Parts: sequence; C-alpha cells; structure tokens
Amino acid sequence: MSDLIGNIHNQNDGDNIAEMEWRIRKMRFDFKDKIKFTRAVFYSFRPIPLPKPFKDGTGGMGKFAPERGCMELYDQEGGCAHLSVGPAFAADILPMILTGETKSYNDWRETLYWRVRNAGFQSEKAVEVGQLDLMMLDLLAQRAAKPLHRFLGAEKDWAAAYKGGGSLLLEDDELVADMTRYVTEGYRTVKFKVGSGDGTDMERDIRRLKKVREAVGPSVGVAVDANQRWNVEEAYRFAQMAAPYNLEWLEEPIHSNDFNGIRRLKEMGVPVPIAFGESMRISYMYEIYLEKGVDHVQPSIGRMTRIDDLLTIRDLVREHQAVFSSGGRIYLNAIFGCLYGENERIEFHEPITVPVGEYTLYKPEERDGRIICSQEIPGIAPRMDVEKLEKDGLMESRQVFYAPKA
Repeated sequence: MSDLIGNIHNQNDGDNIAEMEWRIRKMRFDFKDKIKFTRAVFYSFRPIPLPKPFKDGTGGMGKFAPERGCMELYDQEGGCAHLSVGPAFAADILPMILTGETKSYNDWRETLYWRVRNAGFQSEKAVEVGQLDLMMLDLLAQRAAKPLHRFLGAEKDWAAAYKGGGSLLLEDDELVADMTRYVTEGYRTVKFKVGSGDGTDMERDIRRLKKVREAVGPSVGVAVDANQRWNVEEAYRFAQMAAPYNLEWLEEPIHSNDFNGIRRLKEMGVPVPIAFGESMRISYMYEIYLEKGVDHVQPSIGRMTRIDDLLTIRDLVREHQAVFSSGGRIYLNAIFGCLYGENERIEFHEPITVPVGEYTLYKPEERDGRIICSQEIPGIAPRMDVEKLEKDGLMESRQVFYAPKA
C-alpha cells in the first residue's frame, strides 16, 4: 500500500493527497458479501486462574486471565464464527444484529460503527464493533475455505514475535531465569515490567535491567514496560539511568494520552526509543503519536474498533520510518502478523497467554521466535475449548439467542 500511495503522490503532484490516502485506506476491507445473523450462543465462564499473580506498574495485582466468555455467531449459510467476548457484547451488539436483516459486511460494519458513536470511538462499545468485525471476517474466510490470514492476502504463514512477561512480583533471579529462557526458545527480544514501588523504586528496576542485560548478552534486544507509571520528568530520569543498558525501547513511560508530554520527552532528548499504542483504538490517534515523535508504535488487536486499522497503522508507521509491532492475544495477533514484514513483530505475553492457551483449541505453533498459523482450518482457527472449561468447573452458563423468524 505504501507503494500505491507513493504513485498517487506522483500522479497528483500533491493535490488532495490526504484525501486520496484516506480513501485508499478506507477501501482496504471492502467486502460486499451478504450476511444474515441467525443465532448466537454465549458461554460465560469463571475467571481462569493464573499460576502466579501478575503485577505491572499501574494495574494492580492480577490473579486471573481477563477472558470471561466466548461466543458462537451463526450466519444464514451455517457458518459459525467463534471469538472470546464479554457479556457486554451480548447485551450491546446482539440486539442490533439478530434482527432478521441481510446486509453486506461493509453495511453491517458502517451501520454499527456510527450507531455507537455517542459512546465514543475509544469506548468499549466501539471495541465490541471491532469484535463483530473479526467475527464477520471469520465467516467470510470460512466461505472462501481459507484461513483468515490467507483470505486477507498473506503470503506467509508465520509472524515474527518477541516475548514479554516479567511481573514486578518476581524476584530478581526469577526474572532473569524467565528472560534467559525466552532467549533459548528463539526470541531475539525480551520484555519485562518496570515501575517498582509504585514507580518510586527506580533503583530496583535498574538493578534488574542490569542483571537481565548481563544474562542475555549484548546481541539480544531488551525492552521494558512502565504501563504509564511516571510523569515526564520521572520518565526522563529513568531513561537516563537505563541508557547504559541499551534498551530496545521504553514502553508507555507516561500517560498514554499525554501527547504533549511525549513531545516534551523527545525535546528533552530522551536517550532511549519510546513506544506507545496499546491503549488507543482508532488509527487517527496513531497519527498523533507519530507526529509527536513516538519511535515504536504498538496497536493491540483486542482494542481495535475497525480491524483493518491494524494495517492502516502499519502503513503509517512504514511511511514515518518508525518501528511497528502489535499486541493483544497472541492467537489472534498471529493471524495479522502473517501480513506484516519480517521486522514487524507481534507480542507474546507469556504469563497471561499460557493459562488461556490451556483452554484454547487449534493454537498456532511457537517455533524459534515465530508463531506459525494453521494453513488447514478455514477462518479463525483458535477458539475456546468449552468442553474443557466445563470439565474443569469453569463454565458458568450458556445462553442462546435467535433472530426473529421471517
């Protein structure tokens, strides 16, 4: 797409370039296929416990994975999309789609996107529209008898990845053991949490960074994530302290919406690359990040309000010659990672992913720093194992919803 935009620049001599670029991006997922939603099944389950509690700089102590439910959504051709969603999806979205209407993919997406506008395009309702977007793409790929990544045009079946974890609750030796294990598994970049002592104990963070750097060696990328813990001055201080250890990036050192704070950090000469993006939900916000000087842009598939925004953001980052990666659940993220370049990676967040993976069918393969997607199963292959959830006593309820009969 960057090449296409470049041709437009040449052909139009700069006239209305922004408008033309917007139109091209808007056309990316331009599917005319008709969809009628016939029924839905929502499975509600109890929280999946983590083997160890997890803590980052601002999020408190997590004892459970975030997943609390999943949905099967059926169309008029008998196709069934499957996705992890929460109970709010059933309450907010199902009444708008189980109507007996037949619309194109484009019409469903546009209609719902603007129906939730008053909740805000950063809202959970907007994200639920993004979840429906994913399920519709699943249905269309199944109709085409292709795995979703191939349906969307991927020419490879793998995504490059880095691996993260590194809870603040880990002792130093436990942190080092995890980071070095990630390297032996084939990952060339590892990431862990900073913000010890509610952000006040930078000495602990730097001590741990020094130990990890010494353990993995100079050729492995090391990144840290502050989860928006500090203000500008504190973030700059930490970056100065961390500079000798050659950070690949410092993730969300300040509030994710403090765009002028990001600009101040860059003007102050922050000595390490800074990364932002997982808290934003529409592509326009990433334009601001890039304008303010963010070095590494990180959208998250689980927070997108329009799924093709992932690719729009990827192309924006390429145009600005910045670094791109995407986060979110690895099993979905890998599908879109197949559409990225070799140096555009996805995040594998191990502490939360692995427990959910125990209840996931048809997981992609993890191999030498890459995540390999199935070429055999049409649509989105990974899905929650509802039988195992029930067997282990985690299933709470099953609700069936129907569209009205004609």
